[in-house]
Amino acid sequence: MNPDLTPRLAPLDPDHPDAQALMALSEAYMGALYPAESNHFEPASGLRPPQGEFWGCWLGDTLVGCGGFKRHASPGEPAYGEIKRLFVLDSARGHGVAKQLMARLEAGLRTLGVGLARLETGIHQPEAIGLYRRLGYAERGPFGSYSPDPLSLFMEKTLH
Repeated sequence: MNPDLTPRLAPLDPDHPDAQALMALSEAYMGALYPAESNHFEPASGLRPPQGEFWGCWLGDTLVGCGGFKRHASPGEPAYGEIKRLFVLDSARGHGVAKQLMARLEAGLRTLGVGLARLETGIHQPEAIGLYRRLGYAERGPFGSYSPDPLSLFMEKTLH
Protein backbone atom coordinates (compact mmCIF):
# COMPACT_ATOMS: atom_id res chain seq x y z
CA MET A 1 0.00 0.00 0.00
CA ASN A 2 1.17 3.50 -0.75
CA PRO A 3 2.41 4.99 2.56
CA ASP A 4 0.48 8.19 1.79
CA LEU A 5 -2.74 6.16 1.88
CA THR A 6 -2.00 4.57 5.28
CA PRO A 7 -4.20 6.23 7.88
CA ARG A 8 -2.18 7.94 10.64
CA LEU A 9 -3.80 8.77 13.97
CA ALA A 10 -2.60 11.47 16.36
CA PRO A 11 -4.06 13.62 19.14
CA LEU A 12 -5.63 16.79 17.74
CA ASP A 13 -6.63 20.05 19.39
CA PRO A 14 -10.34 20.40 18.58
CA ASP A 15 -9.80 24.15 18.17
CA HIS A 16 -7.14 23.65 15.47
CA PRO A 17 -8.34 25.26 12.22
CA ASP A 18 -8.23 21.92 10.34
CA ALA A 19 -10.31 20.26 13.06
CA GLN A 20 -12.76 23.18 13.05
CA ALA A 21 -13.09 22.91 9.25
CA LEU A 22 -13.81 19.18 9.46
CA MET A 23 -16.36 19.71 12.23
CA ALA A 24 -18.03 22.45 10.17
CA LEU A 25 -18.42 19.98 7.30
CA SER A 26 -19.89 17.46 9.73
CA GLU A 27 -22.35 20.03 11.07
CA ALA A 28 -23.42 20.97 7.54
CA TYR A 29 -23.92 17.28 6.69
CA MET A 30 -25.97 16.67 9.86
CA GLY A 31 -27.91 19.87 9.28
CA ALA A 32 -28.98 18.56 5.87
CA LEU A 33 -30.20 15.28 7.42
CA TYR A 34 -31.84 16.41 10.65
CA PRO A 35 -33.60 19.41 12.18
CA ALA A 36 -31.57 21.52 14.62
CA GLU A 37 -33.24 20.04 17.70
CA SER A 38 -32.00 16.56 16.69
CA ASN A 39 -28.35 17.62 16.37
CA HIS A 40 -26.18 17.46 19.49
CA PHE A 41 -22.81 19.06 18.73
CA GLU A 42 -20.28 18.88 21.55
CA PRO A 43 -18.24 22.08 21.93
CA ALA A 44 -14.48 21.71 21.51
CA SER A 45 -13.94 22.46 25.21
CA GLY A 46 -15.73 19.23 26.17
CA LEU A 47 -13.33 17.10 24.16
CA ARG A 48 -10.12 18.07 25.96
CA PRO A 49 -8.35 16.40 28.87
CA PRO A 50 -9.03 15.67 31.62
CA GLN A 51 -12.68 14.90 30.74
CA GLY A 52 -12.10 14.09 27.07
CA GLU A 53 -9.81 13.32 24.19
CA PHE A 54 -9.88 14.30 20.53
CA TRP A 55 -8.04 12.53 17.71
CA GLY A 56 -7.44 13.18 14.05
CA CYS A 57 -6.69 10.84 11.21
CA TRP A 58 -4.54 11.86 8.25
CA LEU A 59 -4.05 10.33 4.84
CA GLY A 60 -0.79 11.86 3.73
CA ASP A 61 -0.87 15.48 4.88
CA THR A 62 -4.66 15.77 4.80
CA LEU A 63 -6.85 15.56 7.87
CA VAL A 64 -9.63 13.22 6.71
CA GLY A 65 -11.31 12.21 9.95
CA CYS A 66 -11.75 13.12 13.57
CA GLY A 67 -13.49 11.99 16.69
CA GLY A 68 -13.46 12.37 20.41
CA PHE A 69 -15.01 11.36 23.65
CA LYS A 70 -16.27 13.03 26.76
CA ARG A 71 -16.13 11.23 30.09
CA HIS A 72 -19.28 11.33 32.23
CA ALA A 73 -19.44 10.38 35.90
CA SER A 74 -22.43 10.78 38.20
CA PRO A 75 -22.76 9.53 41.76
CA GLY A 76 -24.44 6.15 41.90
CA GLU A 77 -24.02 5.45 38.17
CA PRO A 78 -21.22 3.79 36.24
CA ALA A 79 -18.85 6.17 34.48
CA TYR A 80 -19.10 6.16 30.71
CA GLY A 81 -17.48 7.83 27.77
CA GLU A 82 -19.62 9.38 25.08
CA ILE A 83 -18.23 9.17 21.57
CA LYS A 84 -18.68 12.57 19.90
CA ARG A 85 -17.80 14.33 16.66
CA LEU A 86 -16.85 11.19 14.71
CA PHE A 87 -16.65 12.25 11.07
CA VAL A 88 -14.76 11.09 7.99
CA LEU A 89 -14.59 12.89 4.65
CA ASP A 90 -16.42 11.12 1.83
CA SER A 91 -13.15 10.91 -0.11
CA ALA A 92 -11.50 8.93 2.72
CA ARG A 93 -14.27 6.45 3.41
CA GLY A 94 -13.39 2.83 2.78
CA HIS A 95 -9.85 3.16 4.22
CA GLY A 96 -10.80 2.07 7.75
CA VAL A 97 -10.52 5.58 9.18
CA ALA A 98 -13.69 5.49 11.32
CA LYS A 99 -12.87 2.00 12.61
CA GLN A 100 -9.36 3.11 13.62
CA LEU A 101 -10.67 6.24 15.29
CA MET A 102 -13.24 4.21 17.24
CA ALA A 103 -10.55 1.75 18.39
CA ARG A 104 -8.35 4.65 19.56
CA LEU A 105 -11.22 6.31 21.43
CA GLU A 106 -12.20 3.05 23.12
CA ALA A 107 -8.56 2.48 24.13
CA GLY A 108 -8.44 5.97 25.62
CA LEU A 109 -11.54 5.25 27.69
CA ARG A 110 -10.04 1.99 28.94
CA THR A 111 -6.86 3.84 29.93
CA LEU A 112 -9.00 6.16 32.07
CA GLY A 113 -10.66 3.14 33.70
CA VAL A 114 -13.97 3.73 31.92
CA GLY A 115 -15.63 0.45 30.96
CA LEU A 116 -18.62 1.72 29.01
CA ALA A 117 -18.84 3.65 25.73
CA ARG A 118 -22.06 5.29 24.58
CA LEU A 119 -23.09 7.28 21.53
CA GLU A 120 -25.99 8.93 19.82
CA THR A 121 -26.33 8.82 16.06
CA GLY A 122 -29.05 9.58 13.57
CA ILE A 123 -31.35 7.08 11.91
CA HIS A 124 -30.49 8.43 8.44
CA GLN A 125 -26.86 7.26 8.66
CA PRO A 126 -26.98 3.53 7.86
CA GLU A 127 -23.22 3.28 7.26
CA ALA A 128 -22.43 4.68 10.71
CA ILE A 129 -25.05 2.47 12.36
CA GLY A 130 -23.65 -0.56 10.56
CA LEU A 131 -20.12 0.26 11.73
CA TYR A 132 -21.20 0.68 15.33
CA ARG A 133 -23.08 -2.63 15.25
CA ARG A 134 -20.05 -4.42 13.74
CA LEU A 135 -17.93 -2.95 16.54
CA GLY A 136 -20.25 -4.43 19.17
CA TYR A 137 -22.50 -1.49 20.02
CA ALA A 138 -26.08 -2.34 20.94
CA GLU A 139 -29.16 -0.14 20.98
CA ARG A 140 -30.36 1.33 24.26
CA GLY A 141 -32.61 4.16 25.40
CA PRO A 142 -31.63 7.80 25.78
CA PHE A 143 -28.92 8.52 28.33
CA GLY A 144 -27.52 11.56 30.11
CA SER A 145 -29.35 14.73 29.10
CA TYR A 146 -30.82 13.27 25.88
CA SER A 147 -34.58 13.10 25.42
CA PRO A 148 -36.33 10.49 23.30
CA ASP A 149 -36.11 11.48 19.64
CA PRO A 150 -37.50 9.39 16.76
CA LEU A 151 -34.54 10.57 14.62
CA SER A 152 -31.90 9.43 17.16
CA LEU A 153 -30.45 6.03 17.85
CA PHE A 154 -28.70 5.54 21.19
CA MET A 155 -26.08 2.79 21.52
CA GLU A 156 -23.56 1.46 24.02
CA LYS A 157 -20.76 -1.06 24.33
CA THR A 158 -19.09 -2.60 27.35
CA LEU A 159 -15.34 -2.17 26.98
CA HIS A 160 -13.19 -5.13 28.04
